[in-house]
Amino acid sequence: MLFNRHKSELVTAEQALPGRAAPLFTLTEPHTVLGTPLAGPYPAGLETADFAMGCFWGAERKFWELDGVWTTLVGYQGGHTENPTYEEVCSGRTGHTEAVRVVYDPALVSYETLLKTFWEAHDPTQGFRQGNDQGTQYRSAAYTHTPAQAAALAASQTAFQPELTAIGLGPITTETGPAGPFYPAEPYHQQYLSDAKNPNGYCGLGGTGASCPIGVARTSG
Repeated sequence: MLFNRHKSELVTAEQALPGRAAPLFTLTEPHTVLGTPLAGPYPAGLETADFAMGCFWGAERKFWELDGVWTTLVGYQGGHTENPTYEEVCSGRTGHTEAVRVVYDPALVSYETLLKTFWEAHDPTQGFRQGNDQGTQYRSAAYTHTPAQAAALAASQTAFQPELTAIGLGPITTETGPAGPFYPAEPYHQQYLSDAKNPNGYCGLGGTGASCPIGVARTSG
């Protein structure tokens, strides 16, 4: 019963597992698809965006497919436990959501385009679940790194809600706010659905069919 309760409501900092001061592993292999390093520091001029939209396997694939994305990695964000493991996050006792960090070149792809991908690739009205995946770690979230990102995120949410309402869905439940600590997930989770790892692996990601009226890619000149 305690396990189920933690899966259906967020734990407080006092209830959360203690975690550990240092990660249990390091990410040394390059991106399976893009060939770029996963961990920072990243090259000058690139920007970072963080999204959560259910199981992070399929969510990460949505972003590495975009032109202008330099690297992606999956991890845990929005919770209390330091350097959690996958099993700890899945217990619901860390407070984290399964997140994707997107490192991108703003001269090639805009943050608004990333937002459009985020909103359209999942159902942001489902609370602590996404499709058949249930638990607080599957909640929708978008964490921002700059005031400009925060403003764009708020504007996109305002623009998308009427589209969702029009097809009979409820209010957006996406958690938003400044980006806090991002703890990379274990190496086997990184680019899990790539052709080199699990091309036919499980992906529970599914959009609503609604189009978000934001996100025109930038062009030079």
